[in-house]
Amino acid sequence: MSNHILRQLLVLANHFPGKTTRKSDLKSLIKSLQIIPIEQELIRVGPQKDGGYLLPDDLDGINYCFSPGVADCSDFEDDLASRSMHIFLADRSVEGPAKLNDQFDFTKKFIASTTSLSDDLITLDQWYKTKLGPPSEDSPEAILQMDIEGSEYEVLHSVSNPLLNRYRIIVIEFHKLYQLADRFAFNWMASAINKLLQSHAVVHIHPNNNRKTLSVHGLKIPATLEITFLRRDRLKPATKKMTFPNVLDFKCVSSKPDLTLPRCWYE
Repeated sequence: MSNHILRQLLVLANHFPGKTTRKSDLKSLIKSLQIIPIEQELIRVGPQKDGGYLLPDDLDGINYCFSPGVADCSDFEDDLASRSMHIFLADRSVEGPAKLNDQFDFTKKFIASTTSLSDDLITLDQWYKTKLGPPSEDSPEAILQMDIEGSEYEVLHSVSNPLLNRYRIIVIEFHKLYQLADRFAFNWMASAINKLLQSHAVVHIHPNNNRKTLSVHGLKIPATLEITFLRRDRLKPATKKMTFPNVLDFKCVSSKPDLTLPRCWYE
């Protein structure tokens, strides 16, 4: 197959037709995201479908959750509210949370890397500051659960390190991971992920089965991954054997075949 035809097929498949990412760079990123077994048990928060996530059972002392990206499901946030947490939600595309709860605090704005482009935008740092004050070592710890349809990379690039350190647990749905095949996109996405990995470690990964995996250099990359991070000072590494999917994992899209996490992401 000629390079011209291959590039056209990539465009039709919604892939970048630029230079392909080096195999060594892809392997390095995947290795950095490999799951660390921990002593803490994983618990499911939210529904047994899309919108539910696995968290380490390390919630004591956390009284707040920041949840950008609301859409039509607030079950995760409702579950945490039942554990006496105060929940901050933000999403410009909806009028409010999908459920009513006295512990919900909704902001009708998109989370972004800057506010200079529109009044409809707010950064993570500004959001935290308006609710709990400037982030510092004495600021309250919180959970961050972020599902913002691809904007997670710019937001990670812009968030301050003091604020990252106030999130004990972070759950992010990483989108468009097939773009890691493109060298330019890889550099942008990987640098955002590596910034987060300085303070947090991966403790669980669940592939969203909405789209199939892409094979690049023999490495299997799901299009969308739900990744749970735990701040490194909370890590209690263990040697227990991990199984995938976890018994608490459920398909995001019930009508589609499930996706098993490729072995290169945990071995």
